Amino acid sequence: MPATFQNLDDWLQHLEQAHPVGIDMGLERITRVKDALGLHFDALIFTVAGTNGKGSTCALLESILLAASYKVGCHTSPHFLKFNERARINGEMVGDALLLEHFEIVEKARSSLSNPPSLTYFEFTTLAIMHLFSKAGLDAVILEVGLGGRLDAVNIIDPDCAIVTSVDIDHVGFLGDTREKIGFEKAGIFRTEKPAVCSDPVPPQSLIDHAQEIGADLWLLGKDYNFQGDKQQWGWAGRGRRFSGLGYPALRGANQLLNASAVIAALTAVRDRLPVGAQEIRNGMAWVELPGRFQVLPGQPTIILDVAHNPHASAALAQNLENMAYHPYTLAVFGAMADKDIDGVLKPMMGKVDFWYFCDLPTDRAARGVELAERLKALGFQESKDAGVEVFKNPELAYQAALKKAGEGDRITVFGSFYTVAGVLAYRNAKAH
Repeated sequence: MPATFQNLDDWLQHLEQAHPVGIDMGLERITRVKDALGLHFDALIFTVAGTNGKGSTCALLESILLAASYKVGCHTSPHFLKFNERARINGEMVGDALLLEHFEIVEKARSSLSNPPSLTYFEFTTLAIMHLFSKAGLDAVILEVGLGGRLDAVNIIDPDCAIVTSVDIDHVGFLGDTREKIGFEKAGIFRTEKPAVCSDPVPPQSLIDHAQEIGADLWLLGKDYNFQGDKQQWGWAGRGRRFSGLGYPALRGANQLLNASAVIAALTAVRDRLPVGAQEIRNGMAWVELPGRFQVLPGQPTIILDVAHNPHASAALAQNLENMAYHPYTLAVFGAMADKDIDGVLKPMMGKVDFWYFCDLPTDRAARGVELAERLKALGFQESKDAGVEVFKNPELAYQAALKKAGEGDRITVFGSFYTVAGVLAYRNAKAH
């Protein structure tokens, strides 16, 4: 019998328990259900993978395509406050009623199979969102990979254009412990004779080799396209096309030109099907929004939200803090998953943060705040009247304590897991209403 629920929360709760493990790499189970659904797209498909920069790349691509008046679906993950953030059509979150309709269609297809496979939360919801997009009369669909690439649920659909952003060490238990192994997993989204854009300035050889083996049309930064800029504006050139006098993306941070350049390369590669002009690129970059990626909130003290949860992202955050105006003190609210390279995440931030507010997170996968404080001290952090460490039960309490401590000219950076940033966002939203 197919499961059925009256509201989205009940569905999501059911899906969290429906499969024995939360992450189960492999495409066999989900492919059976996809085939039963007869899932098919007329829209042009972009698939985006990478260690860091996926969310920014998806947001830039979506914003430019919307500026060019295309109908666009965008599936990203995880979400901060509402599941609906994972499914956007024309920049707007899809409502519960429409999601429920497609959850039920997927469940019906799944339970119609002999020996029905169970699906993880991510597999089931990804299928439902894909099915919804396939019926929505869209011109373009953007799919963000959840984990890796080759064995990720998103990879059941053949992209017309694949983008791999950065390749760095993360999710070692699933993807391997070297950039070469991880690069191979991410290159799994490339397809024969289709554009495959990589914005990592030093891509692993495994990624290049895989692209060549399958005959993908590989676009490499520095070889097939490049960019340069000064403080005012920047320009892009690649494969016989040029854009000059571009404004910087509305997303802040040191790596945004890498992401923006890859997006222009991808749009250039598919311009016969989805033509986009220079003015639309400018508008899309000016209008783009993305919560939680070096997001600087208005007001005093300065609040920065960033889901930096691996060493590469933490180093970028440290660099971005360095580039900001002077603040007497920097306070950090930090919580992270236990399976992360916690030392690697803390190290780049050690010289930047004066007061640390560590927190537990509402998931069994999280490291305890006490453990995080111990890691910091083991790395050599010493407390004094101008430097301190405290531990809290959740991100909201840690944030409240940081707010109490911070002077008007200081800044608070909330970083680490999505749960850390989501907890603070939820608290701020509740206070605002």
